[in-house]
Amino acid sequence: MRIAVLGAGSLGTIVGAYLSAGGMDVELIDTYEAHVDALNAKGARVVGTTEFSSTVKAILPQNKSGKYDLVLLLTKQLYNDSVLRELLPFLTEDSVVCSLQNGIPEQNVAAIVGEHRVIAGSVEFGATFMEPGVSRLTTEYTQFKKYAFQIGELNGEITDRIRQIQSVLEWVGGTHVSDNLVGTKWSKLLINNAFSGLSAALNGEYGDILDNEIGITSAVHIADETIKVGHANGIEFSKMSEFDIASLELHSESDIPDLIRTLRMVMEPSRLLKASMLQDLEKKRKTEIRYINGVVPNMAADKGIATPFNDMVVHLVESAEAAQTVPDFDTNIKAFAKLLQTRHLM
Repeated sequence: MRIAVLGAGSLGTIVGAYLSAGGMDVELIDTYEAHVDALNAKGARVVGTTEFSSTVKAILPQNKSGKYDLVLLLTKQLYNDSVLRELLPFLTEDSVVCSLQNGIPEQNVAAIVGEHRVIAGSVEFGATFMEPGVSRLTTEYTQFKKYAFQIGELNGEITDRIRQIQSVLEWVGGTHVSDNLVGTKWSKLLINNAFSGLSAALNGEYGDILDNEIGITSAVHIADETIKVGHANGIEFSKMSEFDIASLELHSESDIPDLIRTLRMVMEPSRLLKASMLQDLEKKRKTEIRYINGVVPNMAADKGIATPFNDMVVHLVESAEAAQTVPDFDTNIKAFAKLLQTRHLM
């Protein structure tokens, strides 16, 4: 099996290192030339909760050749249109593209490469890019080896090819097959919407949201909007670590105090996290906000569901992008306070 890791950043470097060490025929593909050069010269080095190095083959996108049987898609969704159209000549009819991106990219990926080629995937470990050729594993090593990926067919079937891909990814870490991977990705989207989105919109860590009454109440409303829009589109949300994500749906204003307590308990271990979208803003880069919080209003458009809190997150992040600055917490929290006040007056 010939494998491409398309987008060899923090996650892709680790994936490529372990697949290569397992004897897989794999190419790491990335646009960062210094990173590609370092990978070829010194191999891929993993630091952090483990120390590991592996010889790898890395190329720039324009140097792709032949056909790939399996493509692990780890680029940002911002670039999907061009990246996937450039990939088409290197796919066979039976090639598989496994979408391991944030958000819910599968429909767009399928529209370009063909639905029959797409399986959904979810990365369950964290990593930070350190320098060319080096990635830091931030998830505890034994957990990484136990639970690195979830994968599944779009229709939930357990097929021979999903089992084959599972056996490949097991060289990296624990890989679990799901019969509702789309539901898993929506559950992760909800957490990203409520906390990564607010982290970027407000310029704070998750803990800043948890500790601020307006911030955590806004997170409750963002979660509720995501659940309602997901349900309207036929989504069955998957549990996360045995927690029923769908239980965060808001049925009346009297539910809010209990939902705040639940969110604070569930998210407390993640209080030091800072959204990658906020890091993008700090580096004056475009974010994936349209593919995170923006998914909800987009999919609510024909369902008659209002999504003012997700809309506000998108607006504030895109305003910061346009100004090439980072948001001010004290200024932007007032926008959410006004939304909450308007809602209570309705």
